[in-house]
Amino acid sequence: MEENINALDELHKGTCMGMDAIHFVREKVEDESLKKELDKEYNDYKDIAKRIEEVYPKYNDGKPHTTNAMTKTMTWSMTEMKTLADKSTSKIAELLLQGVNMGIIEGRKILNNKNIDKEVNKIASTYVNMQEESVETLKNYL
Repeated sequence: MEENINALDELHKGTCMGMDAIHFVREKVEDESLKKELDKEYNDYKDIAKRIEEVYPKYNDGKPHTTNAMTKTMTWSMTEMKTLADKSTSKIAELLLQGVNMGIIEGRKILNNKNIDKEVNKIASTYVNMQEESVETLKNYL
């Protein structure tokens, strides 16, 4: 049971981080096709977060973990610092790819846990697949 809670918490934090990152960089994006892709990915994260929130009560009375204010502030400040001198489409894609790769690693760790329920595994699989598709798309903007 605890493995499922931990997996859902990690996945939810990952979706929140993804949405935060997109929110922070979107205003800097000038390429319209990248903006559309970011909007799509934001909605994908939102859909996964909603699925997690719907399933979570089966495993825990509380709510799934989110990113805290400190993490959001750090993400925003790092984004600001790294795009201060270079706001190019390539630089933004690079920053997003770094975050997506961390999400894939965390998601794969969850998928490798044979003790999680099929329902949680399915959400993790959706999360990882979405992230892997994002990598392929973002590579085109480098």
